[in-house]
Amino acid sequence: PSVPAWPLPLRAARGGRGRGAAGHVTPRGGAGVGAMSRRERGPEPGPGGAEAAAEDAAPAEPESLDQCLSLLPWDRFSAWLHCVCVVGFDLELGQAVEVIYPPHSKLTDKEKTNICYLSFPDSNSGCLGDTQFCFRFRRSPGRKVSLCCFLDQLDRDLPVYLKKDSAYYYGYVYFRQVRDKSLKRGYFQKSLVLISKLPYVHLFRTMLKQIAPEYFEKSEAFLEAVCSDVDRWPPPVPGKVLQLPIMGVIMKLRIPTYRDKPGTTPIIQNMHQADAQISMALPTVHEVDLFRCFCPVFFHIQMLWELVLLGEPLVVMAPSPAESSETVLALVSCISPLKYCSDFRPYFTIHDSEFKEYTTRTQAPPSVILGVTNPFFAKTLQHWPHIIRVGDIKLPGEVPKQVKVKKLKNLKTLDSKPGVYTSYKPYLNKDEEIVKQLQKGVQQKRPTEAQSVILRRYFLELTESFIIPLERYVASLMPLQKCISPWKSPPQLRQFSQDDFMKTLEKAGPQLTSGLKGDWIGLYRHFLKSPNFDGWFRSRQKEMTQKLEALHLEALCNENLVFWSQKHTEVETVDLVLKLKNKLLQADREHLPVKTDTLEKLQTHINDIILALPHDLQDILLKTGT
Repeated sequence: PSVPAWPLPLRAARGGRGRGAAGHVTPRGGAGVGAMSRRERGPEPGPGGAEAAAEDAAPAEPESLDQCLSLLPWDRFSAWLHCVCVVGFDLELGQAVEVIYPPHSKLTDKEKTNICYLSFPDSNSGCLGDTQFCFRFRRSPGRKVSLCCFLDQLDRDLPVYLKKDSAYYYGYVYFRQVRDKSLKRGYFQKSLVLISKLPYVHLFRTMLKQIAPEYFEKSEAFLEAVCSDVDRWPPPVPGKVLQLPIMGVIMKLRIPTYRDKPGTTPIIQNMHQADAQISMALPTVHEVDLFRCFCPVFFHIQMLWELVLLGEPLVVMAPSPAESSETVLALVSCISPLKYCSDFRPYFTIHDSEFKEYTTRTQAPPSVILGVTNPFFAKTLQHWPHIIRVGDIKLPGEVPKQVKVKKLKNLKTLDSKPGVYTSYKPYLNKDEEIVKQLQKGVQQKRPTEAQSVILRRYFLELTESFIIPLERYVASLMPLQKCISPWKSPPQLRQFSQDDFMKTLEKAGPQLTSGLKGDWIGLYRHFLKSPNFDGWFRSRQKEMTQKLEALHLEALCNENLVFWSQKHTEVETVDLVLKLKNKLLQADREHLPVKTDTLEKLQTHINDIILALPHDLQDILLKTGT
């Protein structure tokens, strides 16, 4: 089919994509950002930059995005949530989805079944009162995405660990169980559940705290009003300070971008609203209370970091879904800014559609982190190599006592004592300094938020020290700019060689940024076989290949293509025009990091070449795309 000539105005809507200088591979997100040294990164706004810094870092929001999200009712809602569900308990049916809102939201029977079972704590959890937790489940295949493509632009501006995974949904739950003698069972049991593709745990947790208690009093009409509020929210643009009204309260927040310096959060000031609405500033959209989650396994944080980094199978056994989901999310986030590339389930039940797949003994346990509460799992997952047992998560009023790593054979039931059950021997020596620092904080009654900041910085520095040598080596696989010729295909990246990489560690290894001793080489060898390395390397490979394509486009723009066409036959000239048009289409399709004026210049070259051809060819080429 013919494709229309390149529509230049569309490029204007794709601005603000972090385009670097011609000879430099601009890293995008994840470890590509986190692992760059300060000198390579250049100056960035610190955490005290307030809203000005936050707004400066924001990408230009395409005007068409706002228009696009206004085209249909519920498009704005869909940018944040897939749907809102109410799950109740029926004496004959058991757990059942009572309400799905908006009514047109599509969920398959399998998805509804998963939501039903994952929205209620296991009966042994004994969660009286109100409980909040989250879960994650696989989307049914073959689902078409109805939202406009402009939302992809927003996803591209996110750090790699916040990008949507189109294969999964998150469920954010507010569960209430209270005595009610008027009901046959003697209890009122109901969950309000937000289903979303976005991993913004703190945002949706805060939102549920605002709306759920009132919903249980007022029912469906209130839910409709909540959804209408969400349908008026601005799109989730990374880097912008957003104001999200929800039932008389305005939540102010900022979604991070891949340009942010890892470990810093621009401060969002609370402002007085003219119409007397309550304003609430959220310090984060996605982070959990790291220190509170790791308290039960305080002395093993470094070993747990290694297990998560290497994508080892991990089970978190907890008394309730609140503890299991928070601990799993804390584990996944501890290797940030690297993305955890395997599956993880903050809350997993025996009714889950992947239960058989993940608990089979016929093959080795998969690379996955599961959060469980049912005592049945103590037997079912006995063969798993690493099990974390957490009790009720409370903030310690005293210094935790030293706890040894326990042997797996000692884990008989879910009632076993809190601790880490594994025979894993860490590659790195223990960092006593961080343990002392956090213990001192407990003694001095340092706020848990401050303890979490210390812990998050520790994990960040550890991950960056580990990934910088890999970043440096992978950057060396990029061909030199002088190898890029406009008249040849872009050169290929050199192959990743494990042996060559290991040789670089002697002079440019993690010892340059970390004082930790141990078997770093062994840790790297193990990591190179893991799903996390595979995901990280594919991302870097794609980014560098796109950079080579972009440099090739720039090289073509700097040539006198009209002069070249005058020296060649019409057939060769037509072939060149078609290839250049394909290049422009590729630049848009793959979102290559090319400046808008480069593309405009190339379009001008194409037009000039066509105008120098005979009229019959001009007519054909002006209408033809590829």
